[in-house]
Amino acid sequence: MIDFDFTADHILEDEIALLRPLKEGDIAHLLSFANQSEIWRFSTQKGDTEEALKKYLLLAIEARNDKKEYPFVIIDKRTNTYAGCTRFYDMKVNQHNLSFGYTWYGKQFHGTGLNKHCKYLLFDFAFNSGFERVEFAADTTNTRSIAAMKSVGCTEEGILRSHVVRLDGSRRDTIVLSMLKQEWEHSLREKLNSKL
Repeated sequence: MIDFDFTADHILEDEIALLRPLKEGDIAHLLSFANQSEIWRFSTQKGDTEEALKKYLLLAIEARNDKKEYPFVIIDKRTNTYAGCTRFYDMKVNQHNLSFGYTWYGKQFHGTGLNKHCKYLLFDFAFNSGFERVEFAADTTNTRSIAAMKSVGCTEEGILRSHVVRLDGSRRDTIVLSMLKQEWEHSLREKLNSKL
């Protein structure tokens, strides 16, 4: 069984990206992203108003305190600015599996390469911490997110039909993708590193 320390301040960084645990003091710096409605188009939790985003972030912090999730704030080191958030969730430490998700970036950070740096750091940390499988899930209509997951080496596993209720009340199909530790160590770490 993995002994993941939810109380530790895990800090992941390279020359471009800094990921550190999300704290209440970060919330004020992230509220401006509530106004970027395209960020929240595929979200299953409201974040498109300052009040909704504050609740979203406080729930993520609470989930860490409850040892269920581990949220990170993302800083772009090139400009020393808050760029977004991501988290580990659905952490099955006895099975050595976890999911990455709830990932969003301000629109000014889209296409800048920041996401690839963050994913590299997250994969490396997860697999070095003893996890064997990382899973991603997304709305099947979220082509940007799906392309990003495939571009870092994830394998499509299948579609969960009528899986999740969208914020508008409709039901979505969810695509599931994953990466395994052996794939990361054998070739995908080097492949993603070459794209950074």
